[in-house]
Amino acid sequence: MLNFDKDRFVKIQSGAVAIAGDVRALMKKLLSEGAERMFFMGTGGVQLLTLPAIELAQRHSTFPVSAQFPAQVVIDPPAGLDENAIVILPSLSGTTKESVQLLGFLKARGVKTISLTGHKDTPLGRDADYNFTNFAEDDTSSESFYLQTLLIVLALLAERGEYADFDGTVAQLQRLPGLLVDAKAAFEKPAAELAAAIKDETYHIFTGAGSVWPEAYYYGMCILEEMQWIRTRPVHAADFFHGTLELVEPGVSVFIFKGEDATRPLGDRVENFARRYSDRVRVLDAASVALPGISPQVRALISPVLLATLLERLSAHLEVLRNHPLTTRRYYKRVEY
Repeated sequence: MLNFDKDRFVKIQSGAVAIAGDVRALMKKLLSEGAERMFFMGTGGVQLLTLPAIELAQRHSTFPVSAQFPAQVVIDPPAGLDENAIVILPSLSGTTKESVQLLGFLKARGVKTISLTGHKDTPLGRDADYNFTNFAEDDTSSESFYLQTLLIVLALLAERGEYADFDGTVAQLQRLPGLLVDAKAAFEKPAAELAAAIKDETYHIFTGAGSVWPEAYYYGMCILEEMQWIRTRPVHAADFFHGTLELVEPGVSVFIFKGEDATRPLGDRVENFARRYSDRVRVLDAASVALPGISPQVRALISPVLLATLLERLSAHLEVLRNHPLTTRRYYKRVEY
């Protein structure tokens, strides 16, 4: 596979799953101490990677779990940000400016903080009340954060008696890193072909629903816009027919992401419409990935992980064909803003 280190990838994703036992113990502790609500507060794209876990919690529990923007929280904090709140702070670098500022703000309020970082010896790695460090880099971080935040929510639900098979799910997830390598290998040729087809296109609509909507948003904003300088329009499949449909015509690229949860019909509806009016409809379907030994119930939880791992192959080919490394930036961490 192009520019891919199998051993490194498996080690990183295995590290993400390995936090399961400690996370379960931590959720038990925090609930026993009176925790009443949970917030995920990530800056930029990493916040999008927390959204599937948040939606899972909101579907299965009355325990309040929500997302907040760090830069906004320090200006206008939400209600309930107190000693009975848990805040999850994901940051690959552990140095994200807005998140570091937020951590100090939260500590002054007595909020319990859990950081998820790729590097321990950093402000967020050192100074949060609890930290889980799993080394990763940009090309491996999406799966890692999806899995870690999923495990946090599953542990919360399990401790509240709202998820019955935590241990069985973890046992299946432990098999996932190797299966993801196989999925990448199977998608290598389609990824190369898709990269060749879109390398000169300047605009894409990205859509999805349920757990894969955040991946549609993330890939458009954080990969194609930030890392390739290509304009995109992410739109939730439920909103596609309330504005964006009028932009569909021959030559317009429409990416439709499909997962394996109850919201799948929303993606089907967009596909059925888009194929009538555009010749550039691209569907990425989590159901197409072979995962021997993974149950339908667990597959439904990991659809965004599967799409992220396939899309990394697309990105690897795209940066080569466009002669535009994924690390190239004009403004991000280059100028003052």
